Amino acid sequence: MAFVEPVTLRQSSLRLEPLALAHEAGLAAAAADGELWRLRVTSVPEPQDTRAYIETALRMRDEGNRFAFAVLDDATGRVLGTTSYHDILPAVKRVEIGYTWYAQSVHRTHVNTTAKLLMMGHAFDTLGCHVVGWRTDNFNFASQRAIERLGAKKDGVIRGHALRRDGTIRDTVMYSMRSGEWPEARAQLLYLLQRHAPAE
Repeated sequence: MAFVEPVTLRQSSLRLEPLALAHEAGLAAAAADGELWRLRVTSVPEPQDTRAYIETALRMRDEGNRFAFAVLDDATGRVLGTTSYHDILPAVKRVEIGYTWYAQSVHRTHVNTTAKLLMMGHAFDTLGCHVVGWRTDNFNFASQRAIERLGAKKDGVIRGHALRRDGTIRDTVMYSMRSGEWPEARAQLLYLLQRHAPAE
């Protein structure tokens, strides 16, 4: 039995369902919304590479080290983007959340906060994780702010850690949250969603 079993998560008109080839057209449209693949600090595929992106995610799911979700508007079924559990370590009950990107038109809305609330809740409350982690490019300041807004703590920086799409080598900023920190983080995220739904 896999540590992360297929599941669909819902809240506030948002739906996270296991990423599948059926999401190809919608995910390609989300990638095209804002041409996010042009950003050197993200891993957003060009629209014509969406199928290969999904196939890679499915292969990693079979290998047990990544579980990707499609993020959809629950009312319309529109694919807004994708996010994943990755670096899944069942022995120590740890997952990381990443491979996250959305159509530019839903940036600075409730979408990312709601999706992370769902994934953190599932990780801590259902999977029984002790730790949830995040990692991001040292120059992806927007991502760092978003992770910190979730209540995660900065663990440090791994220097010379990974290749960017342009061939340069990035430093990786690591964050984490322990299970004991989750109740307060959840309360704060719910408060932010209630008070600031129009903008994160």
